[in-house]
Amino acid sequence: MSTTEKVRWTSADLESLPDNGNRYEIIGGELIVTRAPRWEHQNIVDNVCRTLGNWSIETGLGKAATTAGLIFTDSDNVIPDVVWVSYERLAQILDEAGHLAGAPELVVEVMSPGEANEKRDRQSKLKLYSVQGVREYWIFDRIQQKVEIYRRDNGILQLAMTLFKEDNLSSPLLPGFTVSVATLFA
Repeated sequence: MSTTEKVRWTSADLESLPDNGNRYEIIGGELIVTRAPRWEHQNIVDNVCRTLGNWSIETGLGKAATTAGLIFTDSDNVIPDVVWVSYERLAQILDEAGHLAGAPELVVEVMSPGEANEKRDRQSKLKLYSVQGVREYWIFDRIQQKVEIYRRDNGILQLAMTLFKEDNLSSPLLPGFTVSVATLFA
């Protein structure tokens, strides 16, 4: 192998990595290792998942989960902060081992500090989720206290709006769902 060739990581390679609290993801065959999230990060994740979960219980339309692994291909395995999937879609993408082997309708990422993290969420993951068929993607920026909402338009995820703490978040995917952005950052 020449020095210009990159190692291409696969799902099988993940099995050999240690269970040491790090989060291991693969995008386009590239291994991404991140540490456990900070308290503030996880607090937003919990707020979003709890709000989506409560709405899901009230409507009976689907389920929300934190850190659910998405196995799109052998070289594209990611662990978003929150996913929401309808019961109909869940029946289609849940594999025999209990993994999500396809795109949920909604994916949520809470950005961690740092240029590499921001680039991954706004570029690599945005492209991956778009190609795989995610219908809506929310990126929470806890430093700037804003939420970027990407929605599928002409087959790709495009920025539809940016919301701030004084705004309310709703979605055409989630009939009747509305929540204050400030509540999610609280």
